Amino acid sequence: MLDKQNKIQHEEKSVLVGLVHKEQTETQMKEYLEELKFLAETAGALTMKTFMQKLPRPDSKTFVGKGKLEEIKEYVVAKGITLVIFDDELTGSQIGNISDAIGVKTIDRSDLILDIFASRAKTAQAKVQVELAQYQYLLPRLKGMWKHLERQGGGIGSRGPGETEIETDRRIVKDKIALLRKKLSEIDKQAATQRKERGVYIRVALVGYTNVGKSTLMNVLSKADVFSENKLFATLDTTTRKVVYEQTPFLLSDTVGFIRKLPHHLVESFKSTLDEVREADCLLHVVDISHPGYEDQMGVVNKTLQEIGAFDKPVITIFNKMDLYEQTVFDPWLDEDVKREMLTQLETRWQQITGNSAIFVSATERRNLDGLRNSILNKVKLLYEERYPYLTKFY
Repeated sequence: MLDKQNKIQHEEKSVLVGLVHKEQTETQMKEYLEELKFLAETAGALTMKTFMQKLPRPDSKTFVGKGKLEEIKEYVVAKGITLVIFDDELTGSQIGNISDAIGVKTIDRSDLILDIFASRAKTAQAKVQVELAQYQYLLPRLKGMWKHLERQGGGIGSRGPGETEIETDRRIVKDKIALLRKKLSEIDKQAATQRKERGVYIRVALVGYTNVGKSTLMNVLSKADVFSENKLFATLDTTTRKVVYEQTPFLLSDTVGFIRKLPHHLVESFKSTLDEVREADCLLHVVDISHPGYEDQMGVVNKTLQEIGAFDKPVITIFNKMDLYEQTVFDPWLDEDVKREMLTQLETRWQQITGNSAIFVSATERRNLDGLRNSILNKVKLLYEERYPYLTKFY
């Protein structure tokens, strides 16, 4: 049955829809849609076409205008499209209206992200977190999506709680949310106890936008076998390992990646996972410097850290994928001295911005990893000295 469902997932053909309005420029929208395409690919859908429209504000009934909706429908019918994905969050009535007009399943970015999380959840904690987020997403949309949900079969946007909720009413969904919250609270207490039992060790957490190479760095720095893949949200569960550099031990944690427009309910549900970040003594902010929008991604991470109350911690900014950056930026004919000068300017700029807390590496090529280890070691030693000035055991 599972193999059949996976086959259905990979056969889904989709189109993406984005809206340019006063809060989203055309340049931003193009980047968002490119990311949405990657999300769809991660979920197992093939993107056939993207549609964009400029409007002062989203249409309250169908999000896009009638003309654009008709254009999308014509393409959907002509190409046998089975899924339409909107980049912005839709209301239940909008989903229902769009689905009725186009005749195929319609989801938004939040629903797509929740679906990916549902497919990646492996532990009991992650499964409960995702299921809770899905029901919270569903509740305000239940009425408007009623007919739409009745037509849904398998595929993207329908994994997780399952189809039983189609016949439920708000009271049953609310009861389910209450039950999941209670269950998650019990898991959170266990996780909090486990964190307390880690004792006096300094805790370091890897944070960053999704798919920047955190898990790869985790493997390199801790020699742990952490799953890494060139897909968004390759790992959901926090992995913590004890690491010892020059007889100085500390705990290193890999955490779930951040992304723009991350569903609020997902952040709320993953509170216990994000507690690993909140309670860390130092953060390693990993950045994919080869990505054209890496500075915007850094902004998303910093904003999320502010929202969860973890922005004021010591941070080492790790600019990863320098090998890909050089391939992208440097022409083959460029003189080596010019390359070195450009790299020097790049490093100088970010050292000034980060207060000399930036380091440039390539995890896959093992480039400058000794420098990274030394930076982490020096920061950890300093934190031990500040916290335990009379204790020489660790440093």
